[in-house]
Amino acid sequence: MHIKHQLTILFLSVATCATAQRTVPSDTTIKSTTIEIIQSYKPQVKQAPKPEWMPALPPADTSRPVINYDVPQQSLFYTYSSLPLRPLALGRDTLLLPFKNYLKLGGGNLSTLFLDAGIGSIRGKDYETGLHLHHISQNGTIKDQQSSLSGLEAYAGLHKEKNDFHLLLTGGRNQYSYYGGDPIFLYRGDTVKQVYTSVKLMLDMANRKDTNTKLTYHPSILASYYNAKYSTNELTLGFNAPFAYSPDSTFDWLVGLDGVITNYKTGDLSISNNFIEIKPGIAIHDGAIAGHVLAGFALGKGNNKYILPDILATYYHAPTGLHFSAGWQAGVRQNSFEQLSTINPYIYNLDSSLKQTRRDEVFGQVQGKYGDHLSFSARASWNAYIDMPTYLNDGFFYKQFLVYYQNLNSMGISASIRYAESNIWSAGISCNIYGYYGSSNVKVYAWQIPDKQLKGDIIYSPSNKLSMSAYISLLGGLYANNAAGQPLSIDMNTDLGGNIEYLLIPRLSIFLQVNNILNQKYQRWYGYEAYGTNIYGGLRLKF
Repeated sequence: MHIKHQLTILFLSVATCATAQRTVPSDTTIKSTTIEIIQSYKPQVKQAPKPEWMPALPPADTSRPVINYDVPQQSLFYTYSSLPLRPLALGRDTLLLPFKNYLKLGGGNLSTLFLDAGIGSIRGKDYETGLHLHHISQNGTIKDQQSSLSGLEAYAGLHKEKNDFHLLLTGGRNQYSYYGGDPIFLYRGDTVKQVYTSVKLMLDMANRKDTNTKLTYHPSILASYYNAKYSTNELTLGFNAPFAYSPDSTFDWLVGLDGVITNYKTGDLSISNNFIEIKPGIAIHDGAIAGHVLAGFALGKGNNKYILPDILATYYHAPTGLHFSAGWQAGVRQNSFEQLSTINPYIYNLDSSLKQTRRDEVFGQVQGKYGDHLSFSARASWNAYIDMPTYLNDGFFYKQFLVYYQNLNSMGISASIRYAESNIWSAGISCNIYGYYGSSNVKVYAWQIPDKQLKGDIIYSPSNKLSMSAYISLLGGLYANNAAGQPLSIDMNTDLGGNIEYLLIPRLSIFLQVNNILNQKYQRWYGYEAYGTNIYGGLRLKF
C-alpha cells in the first residue's frame, strides 16, 4: 500500500512536468497573431482671418450691369481728385482659385443682350493681369427708346523689391437716343442718337509697405480721350503725387501735388479747363485720437485762385467701439464734359460758360457696431456750393438739358445700417436727405438734383450652390421745367428688383435678373420714361 502511494505520487509529478513543458513557449518562436495599433488623430484646419465688421455697405455686384433705368448714386461730393486706379486683381493672393476665368451670356425681353467676361489666369509670382469685357443693349416700347453700353478694362500689376507698379487701360462705347423729345419736333434717323466713346490709360507706382522706410509715396498719371457726336472731343492729362514722411509712429509730414489739363472742342469752339493744387499738411495718430490738417492752394479755370482746407479729427471710444469724426473739407470739381455727360447723357454740348465748382463741407460722423453682426453709421453735414452744375430742360422742344450753374447751400443727413449673419445672409439700408436753399428767401430749385434717396438690399445664400438677392431704390425731390417754363415736381422714382443664380455643376451656373418688377414708368430725367420691367437670364461658364 505504501509502495502504491509512492508510485501514484511519482506519476502525477511526471505528468505535471510534461504539461508545463508543453505550455511554455520557446524563446525563439512567436505564435502568429495580428497587432492593432490605435492612435488618436486630431485634424487641424488653418484658421481664417477674423473679419472686421466695419460699418460699410458690401461692394457692388459687378455681375449685374448698370442699365439705363437703374437710379445712379447722387452723393454730390464734388471734390476733385485724379481718378484712382481700380484694378481687377486686388493685389497678390496666394490662394489658388479653382476657376480664374468666366464667361456670362444672357438675353431677355426688351431685346436685351448681355455679355460679361473676365480673364484672370495670366499671373505669376511677381505679376498679375486681368481682363474684363462687358456689354448690355436694350430697346424699349417707346420709339427710339434704346441704349447700348459696352466696355473693356485691362489691368497689369508688377511687384518689385521696393515698389509696386499698376497699369490700367480702359475703353468704352455708350450709345443713347433722345427719345424723350416731343415727337413733332424731334428729328428722326441718325441724328437722334448720341454716342460717347472713351479711352483711358492710368499708371501708378507705390512703395512696398513691407519695407522699412520713413518715406511713402504713390504717384500716378492719367491720359484720356473722350469723344461724342457733332465733332465733340475732350483730351485730358492728369497726375497725382502724394508723399508722406514719418519721423516717428505718431506724426507724419504730408504733401500732395495734383493737377489736370483738359482741352474741350466742339465745332470751332475750344475751351481749356485746367486745375492744379499743392496741399501740404501734418497728420497725427496717437492711440484713440487721430487726424490731419492740410491747406490746399489751387489755381483753376480762368486763373481762379482757391484756398482749400482739409481738416479732420477722429476719436475711437474703445468701451463702446464707436468711431467719432468731424471736419471741414473743401475741393474743386472740373465739370469736364465727360464728368457731366456721365451723370446725364442727355445734355447739350458745353459752351464757353463752363465753370468749375467749389464745394465746402462741414460734417460730423459716427460709426460703430453692435455685437458681431450689426454695423451702422450716421453723418450730418452742411454744404456750400459755388457754381454747382444742375440740369435744366428746355421744357418744350428737344429733351436735352442745359448745364445750369447755381450757388447753393444744403443741410444733409446720411445714415446706413447693416446686419450680416456669417456667409448665409445679410441685409442693409441707407438713406441720404438734403435740403437745398439759397442766400435769400426765394424758393430755390436744384434742377434734376435729388434731395431724398433710399436704398436697401438683402442677400441670401442658403447653400454654396444657390445665391439670391433683392434690392429697392427710391429717389425723390426732383424738379424740372414744364412747357410753360414753370417748376414741375417729378414723382418719386421707385425701382425694385432681384437676382438669383444656381450652380448646376462646378463649372456652369444659371442666372436670372429682374429689374423694375413694379413696372414703374418713373423719370430720372424729365421726359425720359424708364424701360419698365426687364427680365433676362442666361448661363455663366467658369474655366
